[in-house]
Amino acid sequence: MGTEFTMIAKTFKGLEEVLAGEITALGGNDIEIGRRAVSFTGDKGLLYRANLWLRTASRVLVPIATFRANDADEVYAEVKKIDWEQYMDLTTTFSIDATVYSETFKHSRYVTYKVKDAIADLFNEKYSKRPSVRITDPDLYINVHIAAETVTVSLDSSGESLHKRGWRVAQTDAPINEALAAGMLLMAGWQGQSDLYDPMCGSGTLLIEAALIAMNIPPGIFRKHFAFENWKDFNKDLFATISEDDSDEREFTHHIYGSDAGFYAVQAAMKNIRSAGVQRYVDIKQIRIEELKGEKLKEEGFDSNGALVIINPPYGERLAQDKDVLRLYSDMGKALKFQFTGATAWVISSNEEAMKCIGLKPSKKIHLLNGELDCLYNQYELFQGEHKEWKKTAPQKDKRPQPNTAVQSKKHYDRKPHTDSRVRLSSTRREDRQVPARTKRPQQTARVPRRDSKRG
Repeated sequence: MGTEFTMIAKTFKGLEEVLAGEITALGGNDIEIGRRAVSFTGDKGLLYRANLWLRTASRVLVPIATFRANDADEVYAEVKKIDWEQYMDLTTTFSIDATVYSETFKHSRYVTYKVKDAIADLFNEKYSKRPSVRITDPDLYINVHIAAETVTVSLDSSGESLHKRGWRVAQTDAPINEALAAGMLLMAGWQGQSDLYDPMCGSGTLLIEAALIAMNIPPGIFRKHFAFENWKDFNKDLFATISEDDSDEREFTHHIYGSDAGFYAVQAAMKNIRSAGVQRYVDIKQIRIEELKGEKLKEEGFDSNGALVIINPPYGERLAQDKDVLRLYSDMGKALKFQFTGATAWVISSNEEAMKCIGLKPSKKIHLLNGELDCLYNQYELFQGEHKEWKKTAPQKDKRPQPNTAVQSKKHYDRKPHTDSRVRLSSTRREDRQVPARTKRPQQTARVPRRDSKRG
């Protein structure tokens, strides 16, 4: 095992606990949950695996300096003390991303300028030359995080946000974030143990993320590049070994189904499914949710008993009238109750009034953030008959609080941010399909091939 160091995985509001669980499964130590972040320790191999495997992370940072500062000049002085030649030279291009949670520092962009000046002046004074700033695709990504008067300078090992998997070749309006989609699936307990249906699948994000989880394929396998591949200490042999290891992949014996009312949405989903190489495991068709019939779905191979139904419906921002939204959610509720009996459904939406029109009592409510929208993520148990009769026969859950010794709160992330300079980023019958045990990653069109160990 190599030398261990601290890492910070960034995520989205509401996914912190899920991300901590992922890091624990990868072998991370000293795990602490913060505000939209989880810190942990591990070696270089874990850094590479974290970027490749974490489904709910947006990036993985490696802190290189932490200090206190009361103004931008103190930030400049402290940043200038860092031995930057460990990480870059005159030919290295770099960019800086600053996030500020502080009343002392009013403008994160000014902090960015001061950090840039400190690095440039350090090299200028020594070599009479300076490395260049590049906003897009730099060699080195630098992250500055300020909480009150505490400043943490980190190297961003990911580069482009990890939610950008690399399989998306088509999209609809406002597709759901891939990391959020994966988090929703993991919160719902999805591991590929049943059939899954998404009746409002859009461009197929939930379907694809579900397939990757079911077969335990790392979400980062599609990416062409990670920022750490430009680092001076990059171990390409170690990374090749990690990225080529498919021993953890598993056979998926169930199936995933999707549908959408929109022709172009279905076409986009089909393109993305082929790009991700999971078309063997996903069927998709065009149909309105109110037209779905349980018997027809059963004939097509879908088994609703124990299945997961997951929906990200329109929230109402682009529908013409409020009554259209309410009718859509009412139709969705009827379809869930009468056509998916025996399944468990999860629905996410920012429209709480419309959620009431589903007409089902949620068994669980979770608060999530989809983009800038505060959302409810509700669970519904779909059963025949009356709720009180179903409760008599349903398995009882242990409501006692469960201890969690793996994670602790990290208080300095709990402050509300003052400012942030980050750029915000055709159906086949089951009996006709042959699904052999998987020994290779799924084939795809427009798929990034496996990494060549000779690549630098």
